Amino acid sequence: MKTIVKPAKAAPPVGPYSHAVKAGGWLFCSGQIPLDPATGQLVAGDIKAQTERVLENIRLILEDQGLTFKEVVKSTVFLTNLADFAAMNEVYARYFNDAPPARSTVQVAALPRGASVEILRKERLAPGG
Repeated sequence: MKTIVKPAKAAPPVGPYSHAVKAGGWLFCSGQIPLDPATGQLVAGDIKAQTERVLENIRLILEDQGLTFKEVVKSTVFLTNLADFAAMNEVYARYFNDAPPARSTVQVAALPRGASVEILRKERLAPGG
């Protein structure tokens, strides 16, 4: 059994997918790119600004489900330029400062809408979730 998650405050998906799906006590989240929820457009700025927007978009999904960054158990970061790793990591560390999740970071050729960063995660739901 699965439940589709559609946070009211989040930017609409840019394709035929859900923001997240709840199944088997887990929340599986689609990758988030730096879309401004108010406009649906990619935010301007460097990798730090884009990473901040991505993580704020993730916060919207987590809060919609009564979760925090502490429940994230695994994340994957996609960067179009691995030279941006240190700057992305600086912002990422502010959101995952206490018991950070397991993480993979890979360089990719391109991301949707010309984004420089995309992050996806998997969270354990609260008991009974």
